[in-house]
Amino acid sequence: MSDATGTTASVATDNIFDVQNVTMRFGGVTSLNNVSLQQRRGEILAVIGPNGAGKTSLFNCLTGVYHPQEGIINFHAAKHGTVNLVGKPPHRVNHMGVARTFQTSRMFNALTTFENIKIGVESGQKTGPIGAMLHSPRMRREERESDHRTLDLLELVGLTHRLNTMADSLPYGDRRRLEIARALGTNPEVLLLDEPAAGTNPSEKLALAELIRTINKETGTSILLIEHDMRLVMSLAERIYVLNFGEVIASGAPAEIQQNPEVVAAYLGVTEDEGDV
Repeated sequence: MSDATGTTASVATDNIFDVQNVTMRFGGVTSLNNVSLQQRRGEILAVIGPNGAGKTSLFNCLTGVYHPQEGIINFHAAKHGTVNLVGKPPHRVNHMGVARTFQTSRMFNALTTFENIKIGVESGQKTGPIGAMLHSPRMRREERESDHRTLDLLELVGLTHRLNTMADSLPYGDRRRLEIARALGTNPEVLLLDEPAAGTNPSEKLALAELIRTINKETGTSILLIEHDMRLVMSLAERIYVLNFGEVIASGAPAEIQQNPEVVAAYLGVTEDEGDV
């Protein structure tokens, strides 16, 4: 049974996302057309497609930035039960357990690495303004816990040595790691990575792939990935969905996607005989 917010008390599914027939229109332009996909709990799932295929629009629908005109986005949260995310604002979606990064790095440049991550960690704290002003016991306990959690995340993403470095002084690859750590600070059940390898060099891409595997394995966080680097996608994803002109044209394991003629034609603009993914 669901409550007034559309939340079901328990979760009895192996999926963490069930996206059903989502359509997103902007005036006369259809960005997503009847898109359905499922992500299994604990899975690394990738969404690929050419520019303009609707990938970022899908992410924006999943995180509450866009509200699709049609369809259902069921998020099966361990802590909150099953929730239809359609119509929920981004901060509510995040509190339910969905975090994301963006194509371009969005850091607080005037803050240190530690402070950037701590902002993410503290977003889930329960102490209100009065408790903070009075420096209540709960506020002091949450302060200690947030410091410990921030240090753990710095270690996880390999930035402990950058503890006090200002964010705008970080190398680009480290900025991408910092953004991932800040998103993890909100304690998500699923992490959406929007072009995490954009702007990185080959060695940074290899390190990033290893970090994503580590996060998935050590924290159990489900990963949903948009990425143009096909070598990275094929090495990470357990399954792949392919979008073209706002529609799902294929889904399956990486080997299946690589050999799918429709995917090759749509993604590269060539026939099967002229190349592969």
